Amino acid sequence: MKIASFNINGIKARIDALPAWLDSAEPDIVVLQEIKTVDEAFPTQIFEDRGYNVETHGQKSFNGVAILSKYPLEDVTRGLPGDESDEQARWIEATVIGKQDALRICGLYLPNGNPAPGPKFDYKLAWMARMEARAKALLAEETTFLMAGDYNIIPQAEDAAKPDSWRDDALFLPEARNAWRRIVNLGLTEAFRARTQGPGHYSFWDYQAGAWNRNNGIRIDHFLLSPACADRLRDCQIDKDVRGGEKPSDHVPIWVDLDI
Repeated sequence: MKIASFNINGIKARIDALPAWLDSAEPDIVVLQEIKTVDEAFPTQIFEDRGYNVETHGQKSFNGVAILSKYPLEDVTRGLPGDESDEQARWIEATVIGKQDALRICGLYLPNGNPAPGPKFDYKLAWMARMEARAKALLAEETTFLMAGDYNIIPQAEDAAKPDSWRDDALFLPEARNAWRRIVNLGLTEAFRARTQGPGHYSFWDYQAGAWNRNNGIRIDHFLLSPACADRLRDCQIDKDVRGGEKPSDHVPIWVDLDI
């Protein structure tokens, strides 16, 4: 089962690029971030015509997550537990039944947190604490699950081409990276680093200052796998070349291949 995560930075802006990538990469399941549209305006038919079931958790002009799946999606829930007042569309969950096992998929768009310090950074850390609680609950239930999406976290210096330029950014501040490590240290596996080591691997390049041409990127899109899911990991790759296509997102897809 090939499962991808892709921050598309606006479904309307990527209305041609996203289907083209789907036709080329042929993922079984895709978790999308920043669809930037309400559910009713999402172009569902384009993806249903390609054999995908579609579930969205949208928001006008901002945020928004979705799951596209060639398998039926069961027990779909929207919103990260822990704060009923949170109206930002950043979390969606669903269960898929593979040939051998069931898999709970958690799609996320973690808050950016800038400017930091400040209310947006406080929201980011509180959101990550809620995510940690959700991971603990799924682990306690012995659920096979993964958490995939745009984490807006640079885990280590080697995950940035120019780490010094990110020292004061919410994506790299110690408090944010400590919150990331608390989640990982629950017993989760960071899929890409389980397969690939060393610097030079990025999933985001800013539109400004020629970042793509200079390969001035950062790695902020991640898969975290539960122990039972990690046992089924066969591969994890970043589709870097997508960034060089027409009207690209500033992110590229990252995907895992699981024996499920």
